[in-house]
Order: sequence, then C-alpha cells, then structure tokens
Amino acid sequence: MINLKEIKYIWIGLGLLSILFHIYLIFSGLVPSLISRPLHMALAIPWVFIFISQNKPQLFLGYIFSFFGILSCVYIVINEPLLSEQYGFLDGTNQFLISIILIFITLEMARRTVGWPLPLITLIFLLYGLTGDKIPGEFGHPGIPINSFLGTLIITEGGLWGKLTGVSVSIVAVFVIFGAILNAGEAGQGFMNIAIVAAGRLRGGAAKVSVISSALFGSISGSASANVASTGMVTLPTMIKLGYSKKIAGAVEAVASTGGQIMPPLMGAGAFVMVELTGIPYSQIIIAAFIPALLYFFAIWLGVNRYAELYDLKPYKVEMLPQISTVIKTALFFLIPFSVLLAFMYSGYTPQFSAAIAILSGLLLLFFDINLNFSWKTTKTRIVNASLFAGRQVSIIASIILCASLIVGVLGITGLGIKVTSSIITLSGGNLWLALFLTAIACLILGMEVPTTAAYVICVSVAGPALIDLGLKPLLVHLFIFWFALLSTITPPVCGGVFIAASMVEENWLKVAKTALVLGLGLYIIPLAMIRHPSLIDFANFPLLSILTSIQIGVGLFFVSKGLIGKNLILNRLFLIVSGNTVIFLPNVGSIIY
Repeated sequence: MINLKEIKYIWIGLGLLSILFHIYLIFSGLVPSLISRPLHMALAIPWVFIFISQNKPQLFLGYIFSFFGILSCVYIVINEPLLSEQYGFLDGTNQFLISIILIFITLEMARRTVGWPLPLITLIFLLYGLTGDKIPGEFGHPGIPINSFLGTLIITEGGLWGKLTGVSVSIVAVFVIFGAILNAGEAGQGFMNIAIVAAGRLRGGAAKVSVISSALFGSISGSASANVASTGMVTLPTMIKLGYSKKIAGAVEAVASTGGQIMPPLMGAGAFVMVELTGIPYSQIIIAAFIPALLYFFAIWLGVNRYAELYDLKPYKVEMLPQISTVIKTALFFLIPFSVLLAFMYSGYTPQFSAAIAILSGLLLLFFDINLNFSWKTTKTRIVNASLFAGRQVSIIASIILCASLIVGVLGITGLGIKVTSSIITLSGGNLWLALFLTAIACLILGMEVPTTAAYVICVSVAGPALIDLGLKPLLVHLFIFWFALLSTITPPVCGGVFIAASMVEENWLKVAKTALVLGLGLYIIPLAMIRHPSLIDFANFPLLSILTSIQIGVGLFFVSKGLIGKNLILNRLFLIVSGNTVIFLPNVGSIIY
C-alpha cells in the first residue's frame, strides 16, 4: 500500500530539486541549451501528469506519460554533443519516435494545465508545417522533409528548446521561486497590511485595498487567476461583509488582479519574454511600462470612486485595521528581498542573478516570525509550502511556454509569420489604426482561449512585424500587444479572472463580467493612448514630458469613468465625448508645454 506521507515527501523533494536546479544554472556559468532546457521540462513533467491528476485514470496515464516524457528528455541531454552536429536533421527511427513523444507530451502538458485551446492551436500550426505545401497561394510553403521539420523543432534551438523555453528556464522559473519564497513567509500579509493602511479608511476602502494588494501581489504572481484566488481570499469576504454587492466585489477583484501582470518591477513572466523577443534591456522595459501600469490602476481607482458615490461603499471599520507596528514588521518581509533585488539589478547584474540573491535573503527571513522569533516547526512548514508551490507553478508556466515555443518554431521554419505580416499590411491598406484594430481584435480573441503570455507570443510573432513596418517602435508594439492579450482575461465571453472571482463570491458570472467590463473599459484606451502619444512610455529619456502626457490621459480616464458609471444618459455621453477628445484627438498638451 502506498504511504501518502511518503508521497508528500517525494513532492517536497522534487520541489526543492527544481529550486536548486534553477538557481544552480545561474551560478554555474554556461550550460548548453540542449541540457538545461530538456532537464527543465523533465522536472516539470511529474507535476503536470501526476501531482495535479484529477482521477485514477488520469493518474495511471500520468505515470506512463511521465516515464516516456522524462526518458525522452534524458535522451536529448545524454546525446547533446551528437545532436548538435546533426544540424536539425533526424537520424534513425529512435530519434523520430523521441520527436513524436516530446511533441505529444508537450501538447498534453498544455492541455492538462490550461485546457484544449492552446494545444489545438499548436496542433494546427504543426499540421500546417507538415502539409502547407498542399495549400495554394501565398500561404502555402514549398514543403519541408519531415525529418528536417521535426529535427529543427526537437534537436535544435529552433523549436521546443528555443529562446522562449530559455526564458522559462533562466528567468521565469527563478522569479516564480522568488514569489514562492515571499508568499511562504510574512510577505503576503505584508502586501495586504500596506494596502489596508493606505486605502482602508477611504470611501470604498475595501475595494481600494483590493486594487493596491492586487497590484503588489500580481507583479510577482504572473497570473491573473492566481492573483484573484490569493488576494481574493482576503478582499472578497471583506467587501461582502461590509455590504458591497457581489457583482461589484467580484468585478473589482478580477479587474485589479488582471493588472498585476503589467505592473513593474516584475510584470509576471511577460517582461522577461519581451526582453528575449526584443533584445531591449529589462530595465528599459519596466521603466517604459511603469506609467501605463499606474494609469491602469488609476482607472480602476476612479471606477471604484464612482461606485462608492452611487452605492455608498463603506471603508474598513476601525477594529479591522492592523496596528502600525504590525504593518511595519510584515512590510519588512517583502521590502528587504525587493530592495535586494532592485539594488543588484540596478547595479548592473542580470535580473536572474539579482533574483537569486533576493531569494537567498527571502529564505533567511523564513526562519523568523514578525517578532523575530525563531521556530523550526514554522520554518519547516514554510519551506515545504515554498517547495510545493514553486514546483507546481514552474511546471504550469513551463507547459505554456513549451507549447508556445512549438508555434514560434513553426513560424520560423515555414515563413508563415512574414506572410501574415504582409497580409495585415495589405488588408489595412497601410493604415496604421486599421492594422492596430485588427491586431487588437486578434489579441482579444486569442487571449480568451490561451494564457496571456502565450497569446502575446503568438500575436507579436505574426502581427508585430507588420506594425513595426508601419512605423511603430518595437517596444511600443510589444507593449500594445501584451496589453490587449492581457485584457482578454476580463473580456466576455471567455474571461478567466471573472469566472474565478464570480465563483468565489457565488454570483452569476455574467453580472460580474458586465460590471468588470464597465469598470475596466477605460483600460482599453491606455494602449491606444500609448500609440497616439508615444512619450507616455518614454519616461527614461523625457521624464517631464512623459508625466505631463500621463496627466492628460488621466484626465481622459476620469471622464471615461464619469461617462460609463452614472445614471444620467445625456451627461454620460457628454463625458465620453470629452474623454475621447482628451485621449485620442487632442494633441499632446505635454509636448506643447514641454
């Protein structure tokens, strides 16, 4: 009979192994990609196929898939010197079978973690790569020998082990571990206490606490759904207890949690993928993203204010506020690791090295409670929780990125990306705003079905070059596409963040979705404002102009909230007209003053 206690120890050990492996890669120097990346996948496989299995049949198949998947990854690692000399062409039946197994395992990992849409889209791309020579017209391709096609995807860095997987291995995994270490200790409560002290006494205070805590936590969680589930456990019951309607409580949490992925300094996984795809330094990306992110949460704040005026949303009661001494103590548990992270990062060290040092500082803090007392029992529990969370979360993100890597690989092999770029330019007639509209719609539709990072990668791979060819700077294009891929999580009919928040408050998801759309509609304006006023993201070079531009956009967002959340239809329409003129049609007032 299987001892469940022993099984748990196995997962704790596997989680610790994953943590140690990814940190080792940072300090070990250059490890070949065909060694580090397959091992990254091998460590993720058991979590997906065994740990999160829902029933006995799934578990039974999970053991089989894990065996063949890990075996195939190990084959790549062992034969790395030989495979590097094959130049992407499979040699023999064994390598052909390994390729098929790895592709199948990758698709099934994505299916088990995020559902059918992403693996189905990937499968369509793979079928295009194999049969595209039979498609007439410009979207066909000359044909690729199957051994060359599969070889490029599996035994080179042109597909499964490409740049995206490299980001997952060397950067994303490290920051997930960083978040796991922080959340295992007092840092999570520190986020919440800061938010309560900052906004708890204000009108609509409980909703505003949700906004601030989601901004802080969401930056490191990298997932809107995880953000809703974690901060929502505290904020949603509090809002309901204070008399907020369920639809407003759920909508505030869903919209605020979505914004965490665009909030520096970490921005979930998106910023690191952006670094790899653009070649732009991480520090430049987070500085450029900072003011638009602040505008995102400012827009939600304005919406909460409007709802507070209309429905008399209450602040925290005095007895619900934490003591200042408690706030200071718990805040130190995330301020110290964050300070270490930023200090190393802005001293010129890489983000992953900085995160590794910050992890070590966070690990030391796990040994102490808020009164700086040591308890081995508490420390042991925290390390166990951090190991389990890190192992599971790294595997989920790896599943998404590995699947997206196959898509990027097919785009590169077949040249489909260039063809789509040409079609967008042709279809839009060279009109930038029409091309942006088509891209935004594609991001929203794709993002409804697949996770934000994957939707962003796919859209920017096929549509990004077209927008760049139409005159936009690469960073502007990437931020625009990332924003719209992100906003799909609150856009009906498929809106993951809304579904989770609605289930937590036990409200009809359509009511929550409608309120979330009203609350967050101004957020769709911000990426358009970035295009109309590029100085908004140019804080590094022109800080004053960037701030003046943000004030103009902020005024427009104020009128949006007035126009969308109100009972006087004539006045509402007037506010919306003023908003549109302020954000889109009015010239950049900041540049005139500047």
